[in-house]
Amino acid sequence: MAASLEATRTRRVRLGFRHRPRVVRAAGGIVVRPGPEVLLVHRSKYDDWTFPKGKTEPGESDEACALREVEEETGFRCQLGTELASTQYTDSRGRPKVVRYWRMSVQEGVFVPNREVDEIAWLALEPAAERLSYDRDLPVLARL
Repeated sequence: MAASLEATRTRRVRLGFRHRPRVVRAAGGIVVRPGPEVLLVHRSKYDDWTFPKGKTEPGESDEACALREVEEETGFRCQLGTELASTQYTDSRGRPKVVRYWRMSVQEGVFVPNREVDEIAWLALEPAAERLSYDRDLPVLARL
């Protein structure tokens, strides 16, 4: 009987019943150009419009993650500006997720459609707010 209790306890820990899920850290950029216009990305996997962002890698700072993800998704190498805001939500796997965003400006690069992002759009603030797929992105946009 002790063995079956231990097996149950181990299964609960493995399934996350005993501990709170680890927060998923992510970061991204609100890429801005004169106008002002902001860059939105379309992700074909989710058929949504959002800001470029992604999860941090082990040992990576949030700032480095934001720059890397923007470049990976858009092809634009950017300069990091001021931190704007964060969003918090539950991801598709039921884990809590926090995304930190920074204002960015393009230094160089060209967009080429890729496996994550098939289209980009440069939009003024009001049309960008209308196109964004998630309400949680609106307070980030409002910080510009």
